[in-house]
Amino acid sequence: MARRLRAALSRLGDFTADALDRAGVIDRDRFVETLDLAWPRIVTGFAIMSKNTVDLAVVGIALGAPSVAGLAFAFAYWQLAKFVSIGLAGGTVSLVSQNYGGGEGDRAALVVKASLLVSLALVVPIIAGFVAFAEPLIALAGGEGTALRAGSVYLAVTAPALAFEFFNMIASRTYAGVGDTFTPMVVRAGGALLNVALTVWLVLGVGLGVLGAGLGTAVSIVFVGITLSWGMTGRSYFGRGASPVPVGRDGPWIDGDLVRQLLRVSAPLIGRRVAEGIAVFPLLWIASSFGSATVAALEVGRRVRALLGSFSWGFSIAASTLVGQRLGAGEESLATEYGRDVIRLSALVYVLASAAVIASADPIARVFVDEPAAVTATAAFVVVAAISAVPLGIDGSVTGSLRGAGDTRWPFLASMIGLYVVALPAALLGLVTPLGVAALYVAVIAEKLVPAGLNLARFRSNRWQAVSRQYRPAAADGDASVDDGPSTD
Repeated sequence: MARRLRAALSRLGDFTADALDRAGVIDRDRFVETLDLAWPRIVTGFAIMSKNTVDLAVVGIALGAPSVAGLAFAFAYWQLAKFVSIGLAGGTVSLVSQNYGGGEGDRAALVVKASLLVSLALVVPIIAGFVAFAEPLIALAGGEGTALRAGSVYLAVTAPALAFEFFNMIASRTYAGVGDTFTPMVVRAGGALLNVALTVWLVLGVGLGVLGAGLGTAVSIVFVGITLSWGMTGRSYFGRGASPVPVGRDGPWIDGDLVRQLLRVSAPLIGRRVAEGIAVFPLLWIASSFGSATVAALEVGRRVRALLGSFSWGFSIAASTLVGQRLGAGEESLATEYGRDVIRLSALVYVLASAAVIASADPIARVFVDEPAAVTATAAFVVVAAISAVPLGIDGSVTGSLRGAGDTRWPFLASMIGLYVVALPAALLGLVTPLGVAALYVAVIAEKLVPAGLNLARFRSNRWQAVSRQYRPAAADGDASVDDGPSTD
């Protein structure tokens, strides 16, 4: 039975690869390489994004919309901190993939060590601030009453787990940079299942409410961190999964040039992510002016888009890894072809996935809320989130390609324009014009549509190839020779 299933899946994969190749979406061989890297990261993305989504759904079932709104405020702070780790991890995968692809394994390991040290310096003050000032922080974001109490408890309980989440991000991107997305997928998926079990038990079974949701999330994150640390130190999981760039106590820990490269590549990514996280607060504040039900609806829409964004986890990291490795080997033309193919594949997948979500908007809304008015409001935000997921997915693959080249400043600027020049002013119109909540719909879509267009223009210019030359292993030896690819500047 198992053999027949594997054979059927293999035939389906071959048919899909051939169909996409004939349709001009992606070369057959590149599709196989992309899928091998992407599907574990897609599963990982669903696993990670499901933690907050499960907390939201279980708390909504047990306690109602005001507590869901409280979690929305807490999530905003949690994600702001997590975005710092994602930005740093983006710099890590860029340098690890290029050095590993260029045959410099020891140098790639030094990048990982530098990333861990920088992450520790960043996360400690964040944790201290969240624990000490949880209640005033939630109040500052617009929480009051039940929402204030729920958000404060959740933020204080989950904040210490951020130390492990920072490590988890570095570890996962290190594995991706060396072409192994399977190992972190298994560990992350296990953590997600543990989170579901603990959250349902602690909230619905034991009756701990928001405290139980926070404890379930924190314990599952710690579990993932401890498990990944085994492989990151070069030890295998039942014969596989040992990192080829292991972190050990022996050897140097600091390389000044690599630290500066890491900070130079990561800083725009961190800046972009932090700016994205900060933009959530005025959106929540604007939504709170229409009531806690609107805050809850907006957060449900954002959770749905985050789950759809899991596809981008796979395609983005595949683009970063494949483009980075080709550039590390000096194959600029081939790197461009990989990037284009992954972008086209991502666009196709997101159009299909978003259409399915739009068709199911009402039943999706009923998972989180049950009052008729709340269901209507939530379903509308689910539709808007699904529409905005299409440019999100395209932008993820484009940004992944640029990140693989170390070109991180342009995506940062593109994101700032989308958020602060277009999306937030559009949302504010809801407070001063008859648009009302509809202005939030426009903001949610513009937030992703504008940077997608700007980053596509950057990719087509080929200037990112020139940026990559200063980060390749050859650059450290004074040799920046490349293939005869298209001109870049």
